[in-house]
Amino acid sequence: MPSFLHLADIHLGFDHYDNRDRTKDFYLALRDVVQKYAVEAQVDFVVIAGDLFEHRTIQPSILNQAKDCLLLLKEAGIPAIAIEGNHDNRPFGTVTNWLKYLADDELLILLEPEAIDGQVVYQPWDSEALNGGYIDLPCGVRILGSQWYGSAAPKMIPLLAEAIQSLPPSEGPTVMLLHHGLEGQIARYQGALRYNDLLPLQQAGVQYLALGHIHKSYCEEGWVFNPGSLEANSIEEVNYERGAFLVTLIDGKIQAELKTDYYQRSIVRLRLKTTGQETPEDLATKAIQTVEAAIQAKIIRPHLHPIVELRIEGTVGFDRLDLDIRPLQKQLQDLSQAIIFLLRYDVDSTTYETPLSEDASRMQVEQEVFMDLLSAHNHYKQQAVHLAQGLIELKDLQLQDRSETELYDYIQNLLT
Repeated sequence: MPSFLHLADIHLGFDHYDNRDRTKDFYLALRDVVQKYAVEAQVDFVVIAGDLFEHRTIQPSILNQAKDCLLLLKEAGIPAIAIEGNHDNRPFGTVTNWLKYLADDELLILLEPEAIDGQVVYQPWDSEALNGGYIDLPCGVRILGSQWYGSAAPKMIPLLAEAIQSLPPSEGPTVMLLHHGLEGQIARYQGALRYNDLLPLQQAGVQYLALGHIHKSYCEEGWVFNPGSLEANSIEEVNYERGAFLVTLIDGKIQAELKTDYYQRSIVRLRLKTTGQETPEDLATKAIQTVEAAIQAKIIRPHLHPIVELRIEGTVGFDRLDLDIRPLQKQLQDLSQAIIFLLRYDVDSTTYETPLSEDASRMQVEQEVFMDLLSAHNHYKQQAVHLAQGLIELKDLQLQDRSETELYDYIQNLLT
């Protein structure tokens, strides 16, 4: 009864927010998952279906994070088997990368089928040369590797299937690693494979297809599995179900349980809808009250130092730039004790457009334009008629070449 842990899209070295604590979260998530669901669960092996790293070029500290987690497995006698993803694959013409380095250090098994004369060739894993395209493990499971094929994946899959069929028969189940996503799983994702594209692999004997690339967990038809990323790579991924699959193979049947109970940074999304009647001061107060209410309801737990997003949406009755969001963002971050506070200020200023007849005079047009601008501003809308007439008169004074002192005095009198 072989068992294994299916991981993908770990993204060690994640640095989108330029925050060391956030970068460390990805390491802590991997270490916790490995300890709980590989070492303590005593699985037979672990597979990593691409994107162990966020970048092809990594800092020494990120390499050490990977080595620390892989050493946990090695010391427990659990092989880690990986393929390259699009984030950590080697550029064309490059013979090595950090995954290859880890394989040469015997911390993981990097499976890479060869391409010879336009065909795919699977060589068995050579424990001395430390290379190969597939491996037959002592637990009776055969594991097949692949590469990141990008847009060429639909054409490569039949070649992979043909190469699999040419291999000696396997005594047990066959698991294949493939770093590509299926269409229909997330919006606005281009280049996804169709389910029918994968069928040649099933027909070639693959019983568990371990996918990566898409950061959302899903499974298809009882043989295609994608665990999603361990940590959210963006605020939008907070709502994705994701984690690691703990898999047991029993008499040809697959039991895959998605594990999500491990170290993850708390991420909270809040929304504030404007009415168009607020002043900048009112809106800042409402933003503070929104965060305070979330703390009171224990949606935000300041002692956990979460990531918080507050999205302010709607219309405002003032120039949107009148609200200086930088000090407000700092105040909200201090209030929530968030390591990252994202203040999304996505509002439009209220606009008015009074219909005018085609024969309207220039003065009528000017009057209505001034009225529309003033009526859209909370501070001036009560005096819109008076101020609009005053602006027209101010324009006339300017055309009369009145002095700046006279113009200034006129504005002062207009506003009192």
